[in-house]
Amino acid sequence: MRTGTDVLRDPRLYRLAAALQATDAAICVPPIPYVRRCLDDVHWPQEHRWFFPLVKAASAVGLAAAPRFPRLGRVTTTMLTLYFSVAVGAHLRARDLRFNFVGASSLLTFYAALAASGPPRAPSNP
Repeated sequence: MRTGTDVLRDPRLYRLAAALQATDAAICVPPIPYVRRCLDDVHWPQEHRWFFPLVKAASAVGLAAAPRFPRLGRVTTTMLTLYFSVAVGAHLRARDLRFNFVGASSLLTFYAALAASGPPRAPSNP
């Protein structure tokens, strides 16, 4: 029987999260109207928006590599936990407690759980 930790360590979950982060990176170059509006809602400065696609693309690589490089997976999920902590804080500061706040909070919880449980185990050499 699989436990919750087994599910959180499943390499397929990391691949899915990597695909979602890569998609998120793609819609930030240039930001689609929805993303632009979200950043405007939290008053994120225009001149600092360039790094979103870089951070999201790098996190996609780290998540995709997690099954082979567990330490990189742990660092990536820890940094995503920090990233979404900042996102939740930005929504709270702007009093933007709508759908995007819920999304950021959910992703904070998800990546915190991945960071706490640890990535999949690296394949062993026979």
